[in-house]
Order: sequence, then C-alpha cells, then structure tokens
Amino acid sequence: MSLPVHVVDDLTGAVVGGEVEVRGDEAHHAVQVRRMTAGERVVLTDGRGTAVTGPVASTGKKVFTVSVEEREVHEHPEPRFTVVQALPKGERGELAVEVLTEVGVDTVVPWAASRSVAVWRGERAVKSHAKWSNAAREAAKQSRRVWHPEVTPMASTEEVLRLVAEADVALVLHEEATEPLAAVPVPATGRILLVVGPEGGVAPDEVTALREAGAHVVRLGSEVLRTSTAGVVAVGALLARSPRWGA
Repeated sequence: MSLPVHVVDDLTGAVVGGEVEVRGDEAHHAVQVRRMTAGERVVLTDGRGTAVTGPVASTGKKVFTVSVEEREVHEHPEPRFTVVQALPKGERGELAVEVLTEVGVDTVVPWAASRSVAVWRGERAVKSHAKWSNAAREAAKQSRRVWHPEVTPMASTEEVLRLVAEADVALVLHEEATEPLAAVPVPATGRILLVVGPEGGVAPDEVTALREAGAHVVRLGSEVLRTSTAGVVAVGALLARSPRWGA
C-alpha cells in the first residue's frame, strides 16, 4: 500500500535522524480530516525533487512532525513537457490539469485562445488560476510526484508563440492536420511543448501563426477528443516513446 504524501515548503534542512514539522492547511487536513495518528508512516515532498519518509512523531490541531528515516533527492525527469491548454468551459480546465499532472506534465500554460468560451479577467482570473494550481497540487500528491508541475499565469497567443519558438519540439493538435503525432521524433532531453485548443478548435489564423513559429501541426487519429482529454492522450503517446517511460 502506498504511503500518504504531504507537501511542505522546504526540505533543504531535513536530515536522517531529524524531524520535519508541518503546519497550516496541509497539517489541518492530515490531522483533522484524514485523522492521522502518531506512528503512521508518511512521505513529505517539497515538490522540487526532494522527499523524506518516516513515521509521524506527534500531532496537534494544525501541526504534525515526522521523524526522518529516509531522504531522497531526484533529478528532474527528461524530456520536460509543457502543455498549453486553451481555456475550456466550466470545470473541464481543472479536469485537464488534474490528468495532465497525473501523467507527468511539468508545466501547464492556460491560454486565452480566440475560440475559448471561458474568459479570465480580474478576480475571476485570480480564482480560476488558483483552482488550476490547487488541482495540480492535489493530483501531484495523489500520483506521488516529487516534482510538481507549475501552472503559469494565463498566456496570450503572442506569449504562446514565443514559447513555441523556444521549445525543442512544439506540437499543435488539430483535427484537419495531415501529419500524425507518431511521425514526430521525441528527443531524449529538452523541452517538448504541446498546444491544445478549446472546444471549437484552434482558429485558422492561430494555426498559421503557430506553424510559422516552428510548431508541427499534428493529428491524433480519426476521432475528435474533448479539449480536457486530448492533451493527456497526446502526452501519453509521446511519453511512451521517451526515456521517461522506458523507451
């Protein structure tokens, strides 16, 4: 059975034989909601590659401590995956972030595509970004990731074009593309960027601009997937041909 995973801000001072104290909402959820007790073994991670394992030494109302028995530092997996996710309707954005995190994506970029129905402005933008970030955090814990993904602020099309130009491999999913995703080589290192459009698809002018910036316009197959699932299917297909999944 997998051990529960909890996130802490910093593990740089954690050493075998020492203790790590966890406070705040993370501790409150563990102690008050999950009913953590002394002696239970858990994993703590900072989301930046470091993880410690050990038994719970003590618990309080909004605090618990862990006796460190093991400490591991993991290199960041390569290649690194960024998904530019166009803003979808309703809660599909959070679903997309959740499954992308579970499959191993390193960065999620919310994109205000021209055909996006959802609009992030003002207070709504702050709340929506917080929901996406929380979805990533919880999914990373559930999938036992020690490197947690970043959810960036919302990007404009111009900003996405710059990301495409900077990537080692950039891909745009489009149902009318003639090049299959499987035809694009997957590098062993570097940055792979995938652009996923909204419900109405990537607009023709955006497709042209993305292609001119250096992206491959590709299709997954004959089926048309929802925006909330297309990204994870495509990333899974790429991961299967990368060193991250043993290729």
